[in-house]
Amino acid sequence: MDKSVIVAIDGPAGSGKSTITKIVAEKLKLLYIDTGAMYRAITLAVIQHNLKTSDTVSVIKLAKNSTIGLKRIKGGSLQVILNNKDVTEDIRTQDVNARVSDIAKIGEIRKIMVSQQRQLGKNGGVVLEGRDIGTVVFPDAKFKFFLDATVSERAKRRFLEVKDKYNVTYEEIEQSVKNRDKIDSERDIGPLKKADDAISIDTTNMKIEEVVNTILNYISK
Repeated sequence: MDKSVIVAIDGPAGSGKSTITKIVAEKLKLLYIDTGAMYRAITLAVIQHNLKTSDTVSVIKLAKNSTIGLKRIKGGSLQVILNNKDVTEDIRTQDVNARVSDIAKIGEIRKIMVSQQRQLGKNGGVVLEGRDIGTVVFPDAKFKFFLDATVSERAKRRFLEVKDKYNVTYEEIEQSVKNRDKIDSERDIGPLKKADDAISIDTTNMKIEEVVNTILNYISK
């Protein structure tokens, strides 16, 4: 495997991006970058500072004054650092889920994040996941994939992930997924969109290893 290669994996919430991208990166021995975690970190900062997502001036100022780090730890997991504090677990709450798309659609926030993402992957040897990796961040990536699944399946996956941690119903999760899809797809800058040259994979009825093997088999060719 060319260690300067860039692999872009995009898709909506609950499509399996995080799990799949992490495993693919491990198999290829490349750096795994979860760009969504960066937006989640900024969203968490907004919540911690009691800012309204509609107060874009304050949100942008906060983002400019915040530092986000992504660190690969033992076992291949990604540790997310916000202003020198480990927030890996904190960014996965339902509160962050509910607000992250509103933060991510702010144009200036996307410019800040995209700049950082390009810096992280400028030398290649990375597998990145997000919603605009293959269209905006690295449009010239050698390998591009777009993962998707039905809304009900994606909501079910999310619900199983969080039901033991948070007091939330399946119906609330499903509505959250629908809301995020709408915001992510309709935003003006870096919308959720399949790149014309990306390989589409419907993960609805696929096991994790099946999706991973599909991606690895395509890359190996």
